[in-house]
Amino acid sequence: MGMMLILLLTIPAAASALIGFSRKRETIEWIHAIASVLSFIAAAVIAVTIWMGQEVIQWQLLRADALSVFFAAIITFVGAVTGVYAVGYMRLDESDPARIRIFFALFQLFVFTMLLAVTTDNLGLMWVAIEGTTLATVFLVTFHDSETALQAAYKYLMISSVGIAMAFMGTVLMYYAAAARVGEIGLSWTSLIGVAAQLDPSVVKLAFVFILIGYGTKAGLAPMHTWLPDTYSEAPAPVSALMSGALSTVGMYALIRFKSVIDITLGTAYTSTWLMRFGLLSLGIAAAFLVSQRNYKRMLAYSSVEHTGIVALGLGFGGYWGTVGALLHILNHSLSKSMLFILSGSIRLKYRTTEIRGVRGLLGTSPWTGAAFLCGVVALLGLPPFGLFISEFMVFRAGFEAGAPGYAVAGIAFLALAFAGMLAGINAMLYGKPAGDLDRSDPLMWHIAPVALNVVLLAGLGLTFPNGVRAFFDQVLLIVGVSH
Repeated sequence: MGMMLILLLTIPAAASALIGFSRKRETIEWIHAIASVLSFIAAAVIAVTIWMGQEVIQWQLLRADALSVFFAAIITFVGAVTGVYAVGYMRLDESDPARIRIFFALFQLFVFTMLLAVTTDNLGLMWVAIEGTTLATVFLVTFHDSETALQAAYKYLMISSVGIAMAFMGTVLMYYAAAARVGEIGLSWTSLIGVAAQLDPSVVKLAFVFILIGYGTKAGLAPMHTWLPDTYSEAPAPVSALMSGALSTVGMYALIRFKSVIDITLGTAYTSTWLMRFGLLSLGIAAAFLVSQRNYKRMLAYSSVEHTGIVALGLGFGGYWGTVGALLHILNHSLSKSMLFILSGSIRLKYRTTEIRGVRGLLGTSPWTGAAFLCGVVALLGLPPFGLFISEFMVFRAGFEAGAPGYAVAGIAFLALAFAGMLAGINAMLYGKPAGDLDRSDPLMWHIAPVALNVVLLAGLGLTFPNGVRAFFDQVLLIVGVSH
């Protein structure tokens, strides 16, 4: 199975190279679409293999366990759905073959760097891969060449670079904490967790602060989130979908990996306190901006900050329900947010604006797009029968059980405020009479069809928690040191 792990990384890397040398638009689109789907199939095969009982798949510096394949499956699923949509979107949005080639080559490179980050055992290589995601996406953000897009890309590059530099300092300090106590040791996660009980607590405490701020910047935790609304709103819709649905999860993956080591050294109280503080701050800031948001892509972006805060709270509350709730929320958020950003692209193509006041009567002018957008919003707001309702319930239940009712109550209050703000904006978009004479049609109807899978999975995770899924999460919990 080591070859399957190599194949998982080879597919997007090879696709990026092939696209770079291709000249025909149809060839580029076929390579991109096939690679996007094959990457998901490869990740699914690895996930099933581990679910069936093979605890680890390893080859050299590459290593996949249940936690790795959980995130790899999210990345490749979002990549497949977004990749199919991107073909149709770019046909309507761009005609220059050279720019098309650059877009799809960077898209596949972006997927490759994210997959490398979650399937390497080496924490230094993980840092390099996460830095690589920034370099791949910054040019995608500027794809439309507008002044606001260039400003957003510059802001994204600067803030992400500072964040990743802090993550590097945290990684170096973790290495120093290990080397000072047990001698020369590799930067592998398995090596660190094996000696975690012997690490210098004072150095580890400092390291976690750097790691939380560094990788928290990539995940979109407040107050390091300021790049996110500008970047998500200015990037092409497929890029926004992939960044919100997959990139933010990579930052959380890195935090979870380090947290599992640091908790052995310090106990859970230290990391939990910081995660709860940053999680609640993220919820509060997001709620404040969602109340009066006028741009629907920025609204979805601030919603990402909100849901990243919920994940951080779940990890901070800890225990079985807090950790499972956080992981399940990562999955649910990725499904709903990638879907909504995909649909936002079709809405922009239809109405030629990203302003909420410029979109009226969506259910009438684009029935299928409007219906799918309504389902995605209902899911994102945490309403039944969709999965975010269950994962949010798990997280806040864990808060009360963990003896942190203040954080839980404040989090629920911010959640209600964000709910009201988003509902007002979405209601205005879905109903009413559109300005101008718009035909009744759905842009890119067949290219948005794969989002039906998102809806089915969100409903399935909201209505049931199958034994197979529970067993897989139990495998993940063992890796991060949480027992039932």
